[in-house]
This record gives sequence, C-alpha cells and structure tokens, in this order.
Amino acid sequence: MKIHILTIFPEMFAGPMSTSIVGRACQKGLLSIEPHNLRDYTKDKHRQIDDRPFGGGAGMVMKAEPFFEALTTLVGAPKEKKEGRKIIMVTPQGATFSQAKARELASYSELIFLCGRYEGIDERVRETWVDEEVSIGDYVLTGGELPTMVMIDALVRFLPGALGDEASAEEESFSDGLLEYPQYTRPEVYQGMAVPAPLLSGHHEQIRRWRRKEAFKRTYQFRRDLLKGRSLDIEDQVLFAEALQEVGIPVEIPLRKKKRGRTKHVTRD
Repeated sequence: MKIHILTIFPEMFAGPMSTSIVGRACQKGLLSIEPHNLRDYTKDKHRQIDDRPFGGGAGMVMKAEPFFEALTTLVGAPKEKKEGRKIIMVTPQGATFSQAKARELASYSELIFLCGRYEGIDERVRETWVDEEVSIGDYVLTGGELPTMVMIDALVRFLPGALGDEASAEEESFSDGLLEYPQYTRPEVYQGMAVPAPLLSGHHEQIRRWRRKEAFKRTYQFRRDLLKGRSLDIEDQVLFAEALQEVGIPVEIPLRKKKRGRTKHVTRD
C-alpha cells in the first residue's frame, strides 16, 4: 500500500510512522508513507498556503492552489478514477472513523490524505478532488495530521503480514462488534489479585467461552450502544445472560436446545 499525505507539517509524521507496527510494515515493504509539504506546491516567494476568508470572519482558510498543484502531480486530472485509490479529506464534517472503515481503507492500494489547518480548506478542493470525508470524533484538533496518523495506525493492522499474529486484528476490540475481553499475564497472583481460574485451566473451550462472556460484560458496561440490534445465536444468548447476571441484572438464562448433536442457532429481535 502507498499512502500520500498533503500537509504543511510533514515532520510530524517522522517519529510515529517509523515505529512499532507501522514502522515494521514499512520496513517489510508492505507500506510506504510519503508526506508532501504543501508549501512546495506554492508559486509565490512567501510560499503562502492560507489567506483570509471571503465574507469575513475569524481565522485563515487554506488556499486551493497548493492542493490542486499537489494532487495534479500525484493523480493527474481531477476526479480521474483509478482502481484501488481513494482521496480522503480529514474534516470534522466527515463520517466517523471506525474499525469497519479501517478494514475498508486497508483494501486500497493507494490512499491520499488531505490535512487541513486553521478554518479549513477552500471548498473547491473538496468539490473537485475528494472521494470521501472522514472524522475521528466530535472534538476540535489543531489540524488533520493527528487524525491521519490515527487512521493509518488502525488500517495498517489489516494489511496481510503487518501483524506477527494475523489473528490479533480479528480478536481485538470492535473487530466483531464487541469490546475486547480482559487480558492477564504473569504472575498468577499479584498483591492478592488472582488471574481468573478459566484462563489457567488449559481447557481451550472453557477459555473461549470465558473470554466471550467477558467481552459481552465489558461491552454492556461501557459501550451498550454496540449491542443494540445485534442478533445472537443460542450460545451467545446464554453467555450474554450469564454476563448480565454477573453485573447484577436478573435475567433468565436461555435453555440450550440441541438437534442431532448440534446447537440450534436462533436470532433475537
């Protein structure tokens, strides 16, 4: 995958994008990240990238010209479609970034991120070049650089070969719509706090069920919205009911119905 970043602060990406999983993906040749300084695409002696907004108002607006020049160099003609390429504007008005969006973006061979500053980017850039607008949340940041790093960090985990354990990307929080179960490591007992017995049992099915139940419990406690409208098979109904009981919600645990040795799967409204 090739990632281009249009920014006035390319130096911001040097450290975060060269370490940990992202850095290793670059070293393996799975990913290349190239920040482009928008000032290099200006034509005046002051290398000006912003100006006052028409109609008045506070702040400065990023000029269209540097973006047009940079994108013409990278892409060619405006809106020239290329299979596997997407141009993304990082903006508060965009769709909220999610794990599903990270997985989708990881399927592209080329991404171009446009990082705004000040009061935003001249609207003509969006109208002419942008394929999608994305936000990482309802709060104000100084510019689009940090959100771009967040999105790159999330999507890289879905690149084949980027993780040492390919199952990790699927097991982490949000990958199946639930928060991740609690994790423990040695020692077994620390300051009187013991690792839950199922994790020490060596029984893989018991461990799997415990983790699934804990994922339901944690999701119910902290992100109940993720459970809304979710369909559960009979095993998940049982585990979810057990999780609710453990947090003090009195519910009846569904009976397991078996047919020809298999658990019957049902859905909930």
